[in-house]
Amino acid sequence: MRVLAGFMAILLPLGTIAYSADLFRMVGLLFYPEQFFGAMFGLAMALCYLHMPAGPGRARQGPCPWYDMVAAALSLAGGIHIALRYPVLTEHVAEVPLEGLVTAAIFCVLIIEGVRRSAGAPIAIVAGAFVVLALVADLLPGTLTGRPVEIGRLAYYLIWDSTAVLGLPMMIITSIVVCFVLFGQALFQSGGSGFFTDISMVLMGRFRGGPAKIAIVASSLFGTISGSVVANVVSTGVVTIPLMKDAGYRPHVAGAIEAVASTGGQLMPPVMGVAAFIMAEFLEISYAEVAIAAAIPAVLYYAALFIQADLEAVKFNISRVPEHLIPSGIKVLKEGWHFPLPFVVLISAIFWWNYPLDTSALVATAMVVISAMTLGYKGRRIRTPDLINILRTTGFNVIDIFMIGAAAGMVIGVLNISGLGFGLTLSLVQLAGGSLIILLLLAAIVSIILGMGMPTVGVYILLATLVAPALIEMKIDPIAAHMFIMYFGMMSMITPPVCVGAFAAATIAEAPPMRTGYAAMRFGWTAFVIPFMFVFSGTLLFKGDALHVGIDFVAAVAGVWAVSAAMMGQAFRPMAVVNRVLFAAAGVCLIVPFQAFTGGRMLNIVGAALLGALLISEVMLRRRLREPRVAETL
Repeated sequence: MRVLAGFMAILLPLGTIAYSADLFRMVGLLFYPEQFFGAMFGLAMALCYLHMPAGPGRARQGPCPWYDMVAAALSLAGGIHIALRYPVLTEHVAEVPLEGLVTAAIFCVLIIEGVRRSAGAPIAIVAGAFVVLALVADLLPGTLTGRPVEIGRLAYYLIWDSTAVLGLPMMIITSIVVCFVLFGQALFQSGGSGFFTDISMVLMGRFRGGPAKIAIVASSLFGTISGSVVANVVSTGVVTIPLMKDAGYRPHVAGAIEAVASTGGQLMPPVMGVAAFIMAEFLEISYAEVAIAAAIPAVLYYAALFIQADLEAVKFNISRVPEHLIPSGIKVLKEGWHFPLPFVVLISAIFWWNYPLDTSALVATAMVVISAMTLGYKGRRIRTPDLINILRTTGFNVIDIFMIGAAAGMVIGVLNISGLGFGLTLSLVQLAGGSLIILLLLAAIVSIILGMGMPTVGVYILLATLVAPALIEMKIDPIAAHMFIMYFGMMSMITPPVCVGAFAAATIAEAPPMRTGYAAMRFGWTAFVIPFMFVFSGTLLFKGDALHVGIDFVAAVAGVWAVSAAMMGQAFRPMAVVNRVLFAAAGVCLIVPFQAFTGGRMLNIVGAALLGALLISEVMLRRRLREPRVAETL
């Protein structure tokens, strides 16, 4: 069974490569895309039952029980059935023929259990709850009332209709996400993560608080391609968290900095994990537009984290990394100069060559493989067995993404067939009483709650389906609405009580999980504020003329510094309560974009003047404190 599972894991990325490279058409195989998606999903679900146990654990350690073998066989048979019969059975959703109903019923049950094993109970409960909701939609009160749906018709629709399980999420996962996970695995196994950590040490190790700055840079670089906050925390945190603790950072602070840095990798262009690709498809715009819009908020997010890590170092007198631990910059660049090249190729392919996203990822992956086979890293070049291992690892790593895509497809299908989507949107708008601020607060709370314990892709798809339409209904710019829910969905990773990113970091740091989570909220405070700002002003999403975008960006950076200093109680020296309040007030005035409301620019001017006065006062006070010491020395 292990050999079979490994073989199936290799087939998953190979299937995506063949589909993205259009190899099937070249050999004369023409089919509906849904036929391919069904076959790939059947393979992924079969792999889920062979590889993941029903009990605790991410990977099976003992022999595979008979019932999991049966479930795997049914999954594979169902995928083949969809691949062969989809053109005929998709046209009979209204009649619900028995042939398609049997496959649909089995698949619905297998999906719920597969999601529970791979992505966790929360998303399985959500998917199951929506299925139940569809069956009682006509009994719901008020604006939530939907159309009556029979259980057989619902099951058939969820599997055989192109807007449900085999819809947009599955299309994106099968054709795009797998390619980028393959790209990340190729980088990781060829030594890319080690290079990122080493170059981060070279760049930041000699500054005060160097270990924390290394963690921020390394986690942002690796996090943008890993597609998983927890995977990023575990991969880079095992190096960076002990470094921070040894330097003097308190354990819960070290864990918090790593968790926030890893979470930000999903928000940082150019790759942004994988959720941004799904956003581009939902909005029907190019990925380049999403990446450009995400740039300023991501910079502000990391600016706040970097500033607070630096001020924490000042406050607790944390020095640089010991010289003997910092590698030679020349040696690191000499051994790994080729690792940035795949990113150059990827960005060029997406932004300038106008390649499709999957093609761009495959070209960048080919660049990684060629350089790793010819140049290597630290004297090691990857060989054929390593390439097979990259494919196998990619196959195992995308199991949960396939299952999440299926669960999201079930939710979307339920909303479509029952008409509940419109009712939920209308109910949210009515609950807000027509107030945009209240609606945004409700959307933020709902996004954090729904995102608790869920992976990045699942969080975004669920929120894009349930919450984003209500924001767009209130005339919010669609890209601002989707960025808003993406930010708050990601904040569930560091927001107690269920903050899986912070908990993973706390485990490595040997720190109290909840204390680490609250510290992570403090370090990631911009992610709770900036989304409200770019909803009211498009300049923070690069919308508007260059002058106003530049002014708002500079003002926001200054504001982030001022608020961060106030939160830390430390700027040039420890601050009294009054100074902290004044710094915070100046920062808030600067962060607010001028388009947010009438008089917004005047508020920026007031904030700049107040911050300038505070800085002048701090400098003068610092000089006065130094003068007696100089005189005493003389």
